Order: sequence, then structure tokens, then C-alpha cells
Amino acid sequence: MTDDSPGPGADMVPVGEPITIANEFAEIRVRRVDTRNGSRLLVESPRSGQWITLCPLELESLTWQTPLTFSAMIGHPAAPLVTEANWEDP
Repeated sequence: MTDDSPGPGADMVPVGEPITIANEFAEIRVRRVDTRNGSRLLVESPRSGQWITLCPLELESLTWQTPLTFSAMIGHPAAPLVTEANWEDP
């Protein structure tokens, strides 16, 4: 899930200072933002320009995953792990 607009929108109010985490493979910046739908975590990749906002439930769902899930995502960079074409509604 990524947002298709060119960048974080005017409806997001930054809260606090951003945190940057980087190594030789990636650089990511995270920041809490308040939106009309509540607080979100804004995750930005300065190198690629990609960004996404995640709600608390989406963030919690990261803790439900195994390293295999993340390996699958990293194995297909810049592509969604699940698309509408391969989505099965339970």
C-alpha cells in the first residue's frame, strides 16, 4: 500500500521532529502526523520519494509478521506483495 500523490498532503499536520534511520542499503524517515482521521505514522524514503501513512492497526499488524514476510517484500522492491489480481477475499 503506497499513496499515489506526489508527497504528503496539506491535510497532514506534523507532530514532533522526524527520525531518520539509515544503513548502506536504505534510508527512511518517520514522523507522526495528525490527520482528520487521527494520528498516523508517515514513513518516507528520501532516496526514492516513496511514502506511506500507517494507522495504529496497520502498524500493529507489522508485529504479526514473520521475517519471511519481510524477505518476500524485499525480494520484490518497489512492488506490492499483494495486488488486486492475486487478492483472495476471505
